[in-house]
Amino acid sequence: MATMETRIKIPRRYVIVLLTFVCTNVCYIERVGFSIAYTAAADAAGVSQASKGLILSAFFYGYAVSQVPGGWAAQLVGGRRVLLFSFLLWSVVCAVFPLNPARPAILASARLLVGVAQGFIFPSIHTVLSQWVPPHERSRSVSLTMSGMYLGAASGMLALPALVKLRGPQSVFMVEASLGGLWTLLWLRFASDASSTSHALPLSKLKNEGGIPWRRIFLSPAIWAIIVNNFTFHYALYVLMNWLPTYFEQGLEVSLQDMGWSKMLPFFTMFVFSNVGGWIADFLITRRLANITKTRKLLNTTGFVAAAAALAVLPAFRSAGGAVACSSVALGLLALGRAGFAVNHLDVAPRYAGVVMGVSNTAGTMAGIVGVGLTGAILEAAKAAGREIAGAQAWKPVFYVPGWLCLFSAVFFLIYSTGERIFD
Repeated sequence: MATMETRIKIPRRYVIVLLTFVCTNVCYIERVGFSIAYTAAADAAGVSQASKGLILSAFFYGYAVSQVPGGWAAQLVGGRRVLLFSFLLWSVVCAVFPLNPARPAILASARLLVGVAQGFIFPSIHTVLSQWVPPHERSRSVSLTMSGMYLGAASGMLALPALVKLRGPQSVFMVEASLGGLWTLLWLRFASDASSTSHALPLSKLKNEGGIPWRRIFLSPAIWAIIVNNFTFHYALYVLMNWLPTYFEQGLEVSLQDMGWSKMLPFFTMFVFSNVGGWIADFLITRRLANITKTRKLLNTTGFVAAAAALAVLPAFRSAGGAVACSSVALGLLALGRAGFAVNHLDVAPRYAGVVMGVSNTAGTMAGIVGVGLTGAILEAAKAAGREIAGAQAWKPVFYVPGWLCLFSAVFFLIYSTGERIFD
């Protein structure tokens, strides 16, 4: 009897989306991993909270300056190539530079360089997705890709503290470099530029579209709605990502190693709600239950307002379980809101999605610089005023600031955002 070989052909755009999901996953394992490894090494060396904040924020200075150039480069030579270059660069830096709190200049320089390399990633991803993903799959594809960040953060929070305890902080760098190298090989093997038969403009046509309309981008209220919400989202995310380990260890006096799986819950919740938001958005739009504008506003407002409430009550919980639950609600609902502002780049400017993402993500990066550094200063000021870091009073401003920003940003997006295409 003859046998018949059946081969299932997976659409190339699904492969691209899956690889970009893994990409963001690995990037955030790196970011959380540095925070965990450096916190352990810095605490052992007696580094002050203010100095710790400066080192943790060094990444964001490099990340900020490369966002717009990353979008421009992706527009010019293709997101696939720029993404490959960025992964090679930060992986090599992780493999080469030592983690030594006694040499802060070298450590800050390494983090700055990693920031520059990773600054190219998200504008490049948006350029790639704008070429491959059709409009009716836009929300869930972008949400899945971005949810890799949160799964990476959750995985890092779960596994890396144990790795630090068993093998030391430097081992985290080697694991991260290995993951970066492995993803680079996968991208080389399976990724390609969009062809003329894909759902969006091929690279060759994008190159001939003419100049980037910078003036219109910076004068558009709809673009500013994205920028403002990107800033607020990343202010809350980066503060919690970089300072939750310190909050658990010193604010609540609970060891990360003793928390088990619960320490990953805030970021795993983000992974779940990011994808839920994407599927809800595409469902509402494709079933014509709401237009794109109403859908984006609904999800953005719901996520940001609810997150503000959770951040306001977070310092009232003085147990690890309560803090984990409350931070999970806050971050999960912020991730739901990404189906509003974060996908909106592709709604209003699909041909310049990488550039617009570079502009808005620069604002998000500035939020990291401000938020991470300011948090260290807030805690040092609390100590100087006689308030112990283990007390709730010292941490209230840390969580109240992003809470108020969430409320402001939700209102701003309601007034000025649109789901209509505004750039031809």
